[in-house]
Amino acid sequence: MAKIEKTPTGEFHSGYGCIIMTAVVAVVAFIVWWSWYSLVTMDKEIGLLTQPTPVTIPAISPPPGLEQRLADFAKAANAGQTAALTLTVAELNALLLLAPDGGNGTYKDMLRVKSLDAAKRLIVTDASLPMNTAKFWQDTKRYLVGEIDFALEMTALGPDAKVSAVRIPGKTVPEGMLKGMQMYGYLGPYQAHPTIGPVLKAIKQVRIETEGLRLSTEP
Repeated sequence: MAKIEKTPTGEFHSGYGCIIMTAVVAVVAFIVWWSWYSLVTMDKEIGLLTQPTPVTIPAISPPPGLEQRLADFAKAANAGQTAALTLTVAELNALLLLAPDGGNGTYKDMLRVKSLDAAKRLIVTDASLPMNTAKFWQDTKRYLVGEIDFALEMTALGPDAKVSAVRIPGKTVPEGMLKGMQMYGYLGPYQAHPTIGPVLKAIKQVRIETEGLRLSTEP
């Protein structure tokens, strides 16, 4: 039997490989440059909006009876029973005392709920948020001080709170920065918490009303 030999029908030039490698290197170089440019640009914008020191946020005084109401709601929620709980502005602030440290401090040092906007379904807060610098390895902070509105949304793991608007006196927050802040869920870190997580998951409805924030285990 005759031996079958494969013979290329087209010409191949060694320059093709160089062109491909050059293109790959160019793409990688662009990605590195764009990442550096974005980091530096965003770092400069954040620097214009922040201040080097935080502001002192008013102390929180837990309303009487709140601890028992929370315990009763958590017990019913964990047991799969129907339960509802309405929290006032003062009680929402008291909940900040229970929030564990997420790595940059606790929410009790960063936020204070000042009002509830039932019409727009927003939680309005005073904020003093710590933000990293581009030199993150130095662990230096600057602080965004102003008002932040939070919108609530339901997820598979329960309710979450995301930034809706940011207001800093005398300054305009760039749209890109706002979109970046809107990607982060402020209740996300606690959805996996061994104690808080199961209660959040049992909540099926969250509604902002005139008298407070209503939580319910019923859809």
